Amino acid sequence: MVQSGGAFPQGQPAVPATQRALPTARVVKRVDHTPDLFSLWLKPDIPNFMWKPGQYCTIGVENTERAYSIVSAPFEGMVELFVELVSNGELTPRLFKLKMGDSVSIRPSAKGVFIFNPNFKKHLMVATVTGVVPFVSIARQAVHDRLQGHQFYIIEGASYFDELVFDNELGALAREFPQMFTYVPTVSRPTDARNTGWTGLTGRANTLVEQCIERHRLDVASTLVYACGHPGMIEVVKQQLMPKGYKVTEERFWKE
Repeated sequence: MVQSGGAFPQGQPAVPATQRALPTARVVKRVDHTPDLFSLWLKPDIPNFMWKPGQYCTIGVENTERAYSIVSAPFEGMVELFVELVSNGELTPRLFKLKMGDSVSIRPSAKGVFIFNPNFKKHLMVATVTGVVPFVSIARQAVHDRLQGHQFYIIEGASYFDELVFDNELGALAREFPQMFTYVPTVSRPTDARNTGWTGLTGRANTLVEQCIERHRLDVASTLVYACGHPGMIEVVKQQLMPKGYKVTEERFWKE
C-alpha cells in the first residue's frame, strides 16, 4: 500500500529496479490538488493489466521503485494514483516532475491482500488522507457491479479539508446510495487558517469510530474494520475495537 506520498507496503523496503527492462506506463493525465498532493493517471504498456480493488502497483523512475495503491477500479482501465510529495524522498520528487507523455516503469502485476471481503456485510473503513485510496477503488467497483446487501461506512481524517480530495465523490455516493454508503470526513486542526470555511466534523478519524459503530449498530459478527494510512491511527483503532471482538484488517503507510 502506498505511503502517504510515495511509499511502500509495510514490510516492503524501497528496492532498486532490476537490470532487466520492465514494462512502462505513460502519464495520460495529471491533477495537482495542493502543493504536495497530486494525482496521476497511467496507461500501462501491458495488455490487460488488471488488479483487484484495494491492490497496489509498483512503479519506478530512474532505478527507484515504490508501491502505490490504485485509486481507480479495474473497470476504468487507467491506473489512477494519488500521491503525497515527500520533499526529501527518493521517488516522489521525481514523480512530481512528471508531465503528460512521460513514462514510468511498472511491475507486470498488481499485488496486495487489502481488498474487499464479501464474507462480511458491513464494512467500516477508516483512513487518513492517501489512506482512502483503496476504499475509493472498492466503492467505485461496488457501484459498477451493483453490489447488493453490503454497507460501507467510510471515515476519513485529514489535518486540512483541502486534503480530502475525494470528499465530493464519496459524499455524492452517500447521497445517491444512502443504503449503501456513509461518508464521514473530519479535520484535526479546525482552528488553523487553512481550514477557514470548514463546517464539518472535527477531530482525528479514530475518535469517530466508536460513535459510528453505535449509531449504525455495527455488530461484531457482520462487521469488518479496515484501517489504512497513518500507523498511529491504525494502532488506536485496533486498541479500541479488537478487545471487543471486531476483526481489523490493516494497511500501514510509511514515509520515504
